Amino acid sequence: MPSIRLIVGLGNPGEKYIGTRHNAGADFVSALAKQNGIELKSEKKLAGRLGRGTVAGHDLRLMIPDTYMNHSGKAVGLAAKYFQIAPGQILIAHDELDMPPGASRFKFDGGHGGHNGLRDVIPAIGGSKAFWRLRVGVGHPGHASKVSGWVLSKASKIEQGLIDLSIDESLSALPLLLDGEDVKAMTRLHSSDKTKEDL
Repeated sequence: MPSIRLIVGLGNPGEKYIGTRHNAGADFVSALAKQNGIELKSEKKLAGRLGRGTVAGHDLRLMIPDTYMNHSGKAVGLAAKYFQIAPGQILIAHDELDMPPGASRFKFDGGHGGHNGLRDVIPAIGGSKAFWRLRVGVGHPGHASKVSGWVLSKASKIEQGLIDLSIDESLSALPLLLDGEDVKAMTRLHSSDKTKEDL
C-alpha cells in the first residue's frame, strides 16, 4: 500500500464555526501542524490552507480546505491533482456521528457514511473510495432531524474534553500508520477510547 502523502482535515471556515463538532477533522490537522512546527498558509489556487513538513520521519502535506464542508472535494481534488497524489496516499480526518466523544478510528476504504464532506470528496478524486480516514467521534443527537444543528454547534465542556483526548490519541497513533503499521495503529486507537472518568 502506498504511503500517506496528504492529510486533510475537514471543517467549515470562519470564526462562527471554530470549536464546532463538524470541525473536529480540521482541529486534528491544526494540532498536527502545531505539534510538528508546520505552518499552514492560504493557497487560493488550491482552495485551502496548506503546509509541508516532516511528521515522524515522513514528508507530508497538511491541508484544511477553505471551502464549506459540503464542497470539501474541490480542495482535495485540486491538491491531489496538483501534487500528483493518489487516493490511497490521502488521509481525510473528519467528525463521526456514529462514534461517541472520546473515540477515534483509522479506516481505509468504504462509503461516505452520510458525511457530506466525504460525499463530496469521493467524486472529486475520480470516484475512488480507497483512501484513509480518521473518524473522530462527536456523538449523535438521537434523531436525524437534529443532526445539522448538532454538528454545527459546540460540544459541552465534558464532551469537548473527550474529543480533545481522542485527537491526542490519534496524534500518538499516527506515526504507526505512516510507517505502514496500519493494524497496530488501528488497534492502538481501538484500545484507547476515553470516557468521562479519563478527564
